[in-house]
Amino acid sequence: MSIIARTFLTVLSWVGILVLGVDSLLAAERPHIVLIYADDLGYGDVSCYGATEIATPNIDQLAREGLRLTDGHSASATCTPSRYAMLTGEYAWRRKGTGVLPGNARLIIEPGRTTLASVLQSAGYKTGVVGKWHLGLGDGNLDWNGEIKPGPLEIGFDYCYLVPATGDRVPCVYVENHRVVGLEPDGPIEVRYDAPVGDEPTGKELPELLKIHPSHGHDMTIVNGISRIGYMSGGQAARWVDEEMADTLTDKAVGFIERSHAEPFFLFFSLHDIHVPRVPHSRFVGQSGMGPRGDAILQLNWCVGQITATLDRLDIADETLVIFTSDNGPVVDDGYRDDAVEKLGAHRPAGPLRGGKYSAFEGGTRVPFIVRWPGHVAPGESDALVCQIDFLRCVAALVDVPIEAGDAPDSENQLEAFAGKTKQGRKQLVEHARTLALRQGDWKYIAPANGPAFSPAVGIETGLVATGALYDLASDPGERHNLTKERPEKVAEMAAELAKIRHRSATDRRVKQ
Repeated sequence: MSIIARTFLTVLSWVGILVLGVDSLLAAERPHIVLIYADDLGYGDVSCYGATEIATPNIDQLAREGLRLTDGHSASATCTPSRYAMLTGEYAWRRKGTGVLPGNARLIIEPGRTTLASVLQSAGYKTGVVGKWHLGLGDGNLDWNGEIKPGPLEIGFDYCYLVPATGDRVPCVYVENHRVVGLEPDGPIEVRYDAPVGDEPTGKELPELLKIHPSHGHDMTIVNGISRIGYMSGGQAARWVDEEMADTLTDKAVGFIERSHAEPFFLFFSLHDIHVPRVPHSRFVGQSGMGPRGDAILQLNWCVGQITATLDRLDIADETLVIFTSDNGPVVDDGYRDDAVEKLGAHRPAGPLRGGKYSAFEGGTRVPFIVRWPGHVAPGESDALVCQIDFLRCVAALVDVPIEAGDAPDSENQLEAFAGKTKQGRKQLVEHARTLALRQGDWKYIAPANGPAFSPAVGIETGLVATGALYDLASDPGERHNLTKERPEKVAEMAAELAKIRHRSATDRRVKQ
């Protein structure tokens, strides 16, 4: 063989090594992704964010090993709009029909639309969602006894095991892929929200049958000794047992990881805890000293530990990006008399923040927000302004999937902030509750809105002010000093910017057919 030929083969071999090296690097940069999404968990509900009356060691471990963001937000102060915005990259307030949904609502994310799951699916990821859904199922007039679609499988997920809406809403059954789990032919399900169905007892008519009594609402069909929102008949064999819900969902989440870890996977583990009704497993009852709400926090912490232990057991923890956060801020009494108020003690669910779930104050959307990816996200703390609505463009950048014009119109690529490489974060963010608020750095402007300043039903300050409000969070993180009179020019500037954002058209979003 000539010198030229040998040299040519040597070059080819080095090119092959380099190509393999690049491919290996790309593979290393495409981590498994686990998004652990708590429900109604407040900024101050976990010990790594300052809670002293309760300990959450598994969540704290994630914080020690990852980045703890102190200005991380859900996209709304309530659950359905937060989930909609997170999965689509579009503020929910831009679209009608994205408020808190009944249990028989149709799917509000159109099949074919670009979603967080579809982006990862197109990149070759195995995608799954386990837990609370609350984004609707079907296309209207759903028959729960047949094929349940469209749903998660039509918007980018390969597998789903769902609580269709919430634990306090019927139907009280699990849905796996396109079917109700455990449904028997002789027990057909019927669900209505406008009128009773069948002859099932209700909490309003027979309160003596209840093991937990409602504080407001929640007095319709009784399932497992708890009256719910809405009416349901049938499906007796398929009905869940609330005390077993956390174990059931965690088992399904662990099973998905075990089946999928040979290839890149994305798991959206949408916990039901600590949403009402709070009925934790007997292992946790009485363990917190704070009643069922505190016990549910301990149960949530256990669920997190089961997921991280699974990653360790499968030796994939270093290859997995784990995000832990919540869909909105905390609420203590959200419809059931469960001792949450009476046994709260010195615990402050929103920590130093004002408000909570449903509120325009920071406690409504600023939530626990932890990112762990060993070797890629340096452990520490960051005060970068970030939001769950940015997940879509972040993962698209991470796995190199282009986003078409008009898709994810409000999502931003904040990978550098999520990785702790910069503390700049978003320049501005719209917070969504019963009114809109605009964050720009430490400045916060709440748009004028009529309504009560305090909601006695849930015990939360709403943040509604007829003339609007302006706060400097740098000096006033508790939003106690309204500066509208002192800084009218800042009010005018931020009001104009919020109006500009509100009226920006998102109608050019393209939906792939």
